Amino acid sequence: MTTARDSHAVLLSACADAGLSTDGAELIRLGENALWRLPGGVVARIARPGQWSAAVQEIAIARWLHECGLPVVRPVEAFSGPIPVGDRPVTFWHELPPHRPGTGADMAPLLRRLHDLPVPEHIDLGVLDPLVRLAERIDEAVTLDEHQRRWLRGYLADLQAAWDELPVGRPLCVVHGDAWGGNTAVTPTTTYLLDFERSSRGRREYDLATMAAGFTSFGSVTEEQYKAICTAYGADVTEWPSYPVLRNIRELRVTCFALQLAAADPARHRAQAHYRLACIQGLEGARPWGWTVI
Repeated sequence: MTTARDSHAVLLSACADAGLSTDGAELIRLGENALWRLPGGVVARIARPGQWSAAVQEIAIARWLHECGLPVVRPVEAFSGPIPVGDRPVTFWHELPPHRPGTGADMAPLLRRLHDLPVPEHIDLGVLDPLVRLAERIDEAVTLDEHQRRWLRGYLADLQAAWDELPVGRPLCVVHGDAWGGNTAVTPTTTYLLDFERSSRGRREYDLATMAAGFTSFGSVTEEQYKAICTAYGADVTEWPSYPVLRNIRELRVTCFALQLAAADPARHRAQAHYRLACIQGLEGARPWGWTVI
């Protein structure tokens, strides 16, 4: 994963091209994407290498949602698209007012509004691929032994087949793609929707299953909190017969994310990553398992 020093070098280059000051730039978060606070109420988002098309689409989706009246984080109007620094796209966004991270219940009503919107004709959203990049993460997970790697490859193939065989169901809608409470920001007056990197056309149940897995699998959402999510959205996805397929996909995604972190910093993340792997292998008893947030 990118270091803060490397990320800062990308920031300096992008801001020089964009004509923005980096005086007092503050690192907000360093993860798959890096966020930097700049002077003048601007936040720079540095995406992973090779994510140019996703960054372009994220800006287009955010602008469309704002036009539709949804409270969303907004790209800075002065820039029509990302600034390239090597193979990394850098985008610039208006900083939100002081806020707290949201919860699933905060996100649920915004998801309902999102899912009810007509699919925009002017944005080539593409169709959701819930298993994208997982094969690469499995191959690059250096803390795995070959038996674990083979098991994960086989499990990924099984989930791909199960996803492909899901019943047609309702027409595809615009989905967020990474629907968890942390992708909302709550101010005293407004709840904002964030992070449209994985937004696409897809099954609304996928967004709902992402939140439901916190209750049924991870132990990060209590029964009371999950009931509040269902009430706020108006449906309970766990009642859908195909929910286990979506749940299993979500479990694998967050396990592979932990394995990615473990590859970069085994001392901090290996234990949790391999605990998650043991859980989805059926070696740690029944759900929910009580996964530690990383």
